[in-house]
Amino acid sequence: MTENLVRHRVADGTATITLDSPHNRNALSARLRRELRDLLIADIADESVRVIVLDHTGPVFCSGMDLRESRGAGAADQGVNEFPELLELIWTSPTPVVARLAGPARAGGVGLVAAADIAVAADTATFAFSEVRLGVVPAVISVTVLPRLAARAAHELFLTGETFDAARAVDIGLLNSAVAAEDLDAEVSRMTRMLAAGGPAALAATKAMLRSPRSGRLTEEFADMLALSARHFAGAEGQEGMRAFAEKRPPSWVPADGPPGSAAGRG
Repeated sequence: MTENLVRHRVADGTATITLDSPHNRNALSARLRRELRDLLIADIADESVRVIVLDHTGPVFCSGMDLRESRGAGAADQGVNEFPELLELIWTSPTPVVARLAGPARAGGVGLVAAADIAVAADTATFAFSEVRLGVVPAVISVTVLPRLAARAAHELFLTGETFDAARAVDIGLLNSAVAAEDLDAEVSRMTRMLAAGGPAALAATKAMLRSPRSGRLTEEFADMLALSARHFAGAEGQEGMRAFAEKRPPSWVPADGPPGSAAGRG
């Protein structure tokens, strides 16, 4: 029986999806992409899952597309064309997604990192948009990467393909934090605990708001945001949250022994 290239576990409301193809540096082969897509769809649909952590085995988070499969592929190749679905699933997921990197990411792997809501890496991790050095364009990943990166840095790094470290990844907006390797799991757990303390509907609506384009017409935008705010203030979740605050107790979506997510870490 063929072993899966992506592993999965759920504990305390946190789903950990682990890329487990270290023999090719967790490259985005067709099989790995299919398994990752199916698990993302399942976890997003599971109301008991409050946070999704994208993890990896081996020294490399993700080396990008599997170049052995890409050689000879035409523009209409279905395997390549399914990659945008993965990025969109992570980007639009109503459930918050945290990327945990103990090692490097390249090309398409950086696209996965950028699509996540929160990205935490060991300070030894490195990154590169290596596409131009292979004679190809970092086109698909630009959809998730460019909203994260400072414009000058994007031009430099996309055009040169230069490798950069985790400290610079934080500075330009690709990562939220870079910590010592021994502190990585604690930092991921800290993030998942904070995310899981939010109301699920409020988190989903806030994610949708964050990715919505702004029209620049302030009167219309204020009206839309006022309506959004009012719906959630009046909704069951908002009312429960305010009651819990007044009664000095956790809201109903947080277990009495603390928010889920504390067990997040290596998958």
